[in-house]
Amino acid sequence: MKKFNWKSTISTNVLFLKVTGLWPETGLYKLNKYTLYMIFVVILVNSHNFFLTANVVNAYQDLQALSAIIFTIFMKWLTSGKMIFFIRKSETLKHLITQLENEEFQPKNEPQVVMVQPLLKMWKMIYFVYWVPVFSTITFWTIFPILDGTVKDYRLPFSAWYPHDYKMSPLYEITYLYQVVCFWYLATLNVNMDTLIASLMMYIGTQCDISSDNLKNLKNDGDKDFAKKLLQFVEHHKKVLRFATECNNFFNEIVLGQFFTSAVSLAVAMFQVTVVEPFSTEYFSILTYVSAASVQIFLYCWFGQQVEARVSQKQL
Repeated sequence: MKKFNWKSTISTNVLFLKVTGLWPETGLYKLNKYTLYMIFVVILVNSHNFFLTANVVNAYQDLQALSAIIFTIFMKWLTSGKMIFFIRKSETLKHLITQLENEEFQPKNEPQVVMVQPLLKMWKMIYFVYWVPVFSTITFWTIFPILDGTVKDYRLPFSAWYPHDYKMSPLYEITYLYQVVCFWYLATLNVNMDTLIASLMMYIGTQCDISSDNLKNLKNDGDKDFAKKLLQFVEHHKKVLRFATECNNFFNEIVLGQFFTSAVSLAVAMFQVTVVEPFSTEYFSILTYVSAASVQIFLYCWFGQQVEARVSQKQL
């Protein structure tokens, strides 16, 4: 039987991670152009987050302005932290993906290939659905100073402190572009890191399906290869458990930080909805953000539940 290519499902995901500097070819960052590019984007993103956070000094006495700053910086700092974590764990991540190419993780027949397709297709669908609210959010945040006319007052998409006076041309245009580039980069990074973690849970679920099917078809009816098949089943079961444990060790800290940060950000976002002008561009940008954050939490919960359901079914 032809070898099944597990990585083809996440090919678009991997492409975006390569573009954002989080997918070195060998799994390790070496002294080359790609590593220098990664260092550049890390500095770029963290400097953007720093300038946003520094503005707290100017707004700490204004609850509405302060909530707007908190609303934007929480998720950005989390994304930056996830980025550093992915960089630090790049070898582990590559090892996890490479394990799927092992013979033990391969479907044994065509029915098993068909059996794993629904979960793979669901991941693909959610990946592209996730982009809809995210793309809407970053588009709204990018252009709302233009749409509401405040661009003539030199308003930026995000309130921030800078060591220069940006309220003059061309510094305003340069600063505006700087914020937009960083925001689009962070959003792209966030979507693809979240969905990659979801893909690991998806792979665990498909391996549970394969293992369950192998067990159902394991019959001792005089088959001379029964002992061999039993040993193969046990070996596959042990490797699936090991793979699941390694995946949990890889992303459990990220998921904990994600749930905490998303809860705070959603609470602040709902407060922001009550203080901005109804049906304004900013109002809709906050709503699209809430939609994106909700899909983000759904992503972890849904695929986590799929793994739990399959493990429970297998135990029964």
